[in-house]
Amino acid sequence: MIEVKGLCKNYGGKTAISDVSFTVNDGEILGFLGPNGAGKSTTMNIITGYISSTSGTVTVDGDEIMENPIAVKKKIGYLPEQPPLYLDMTVKAYLSFMYDLKKVKLNKPQHIEQICKLVKIDDVYDRVIKHLSKGYKQRVGIAQALLGEPKLLILDEPTVGLDPNQIIEIRDLVKSLGKSHTIILSSHVLPEVQSVCDRVIVINNGKVVADDTTANLSSGLSAENRLVLTIEGEKNAVIAALKTVPGVTEVAFSRQNADSSAEYVVSYDKSQDVRKFVFSKMAGMNCPIISMSNDSMTLEDVFRKLTQDEPSK
Repeated sequence: MIEVKGLCKNYGGKTAISDVSFTVNDGEILGFLGPNGAGKSTTMNIITGYISSTSGTVTVDGDEIMENPIAVKKKIGYLPEQPPLYLDMTVKAYLSFMYDLKKVKLNKPQHIEQICKLVKIDDVYDRVIKHLSKGYKQRVGIAQALLGEPKLLILDEPTVGLDPNQIIEIRDLVKSLGKSHTIILSSHVLPEVQSVCDRVIVINNGKVVADDTTANLSSGLSAENRLVLTIEGEKNAVIAALKTVPGVTEVAFSRQNADSSAEYVVSYDKSQDVRKFVFSKMAGMNCPIISMSNDSMTLEDVFRKLTQDEPSK
């Protein structure tokens, strides 16, 4: 669907992005992450044709952005961080205006009605936009991005400033849109990206530093696996016994519970699965394991690890 190759953008002597390359498959929801100033907005603005690149190419569904800018823009629906709303217009008037501005050829009343039902703004269709809640304004912004049935949606911070309930509503909407659209989602709400996106790209200092699923990123960046265990028994004896299990590299006491159990974090070599050996060791000491779970890196852990070594420009 999208192929970005060798994208560079210079502002005078400053390099905003350098040799950015990636692809987005048809029907995929891609999370696009990076710290402030990393080059996310620059990359998205080039993909949408809002600014030109210094070098490199962007191809959307077979059309290159510089060679066929109008054809590419017809295939893209864009929601910037600040939705381009005319606050004194009603929702109806605004969507009608944007329909004409985008030169959409579909049946106007039917097309707008379908979009309003899809993003659930049909109940505020005749209201003035400035009187709507932040969540509804975001939905109106998404509605304008959907005009013309674009194949690609680019959503920049679609849940910024929303309350928890509104965030869940927009998250569910993005998931449903992903069934019929290819989506690039930029967000600082990392749990949101982890729950919605099929794949994640992390950009830092103008370069792509990671491109994979969150599960693969967590596994690849972690040198060790970790178990979180709740065990009944004398603390020092439990720790000493766990350290003797082959493959275990570290045992850390986490907390004492109100009963006779305590929580421990056990790090072990990725090449070994120590769970059955831990179970046997504790059973032999008559120290029951109340719970055992894997403690994998979260997307926040991955993001910090990939971006904290070098300060963003």
